[in-house]
Amino acid sequence: MFGIGMPELIIILVIILIIFGAGKLPDIGSGIGKAIKNFKGATTEEENKEKEAEKIEEDKKR
Repeated sequence: MFGIGMPELIIILVIILIIFGAGKLPDIGSGIGKAIKNFKGATTEEENKEKEAEKIEEDKKR
């Protein structure tokens, strides 16, 4: 994993805790979760649009 071991991860987490504080961590986590969910939804939506467009073109050829 890019040469990052357990000690490095602990140091990164401690720095994040110092910067943002314990109260903000749940907000940050939920924000990241929502961003990932929105990204997945957007990519799925694009794939569905592409499939619908292909289906319409196939129907026109027939």
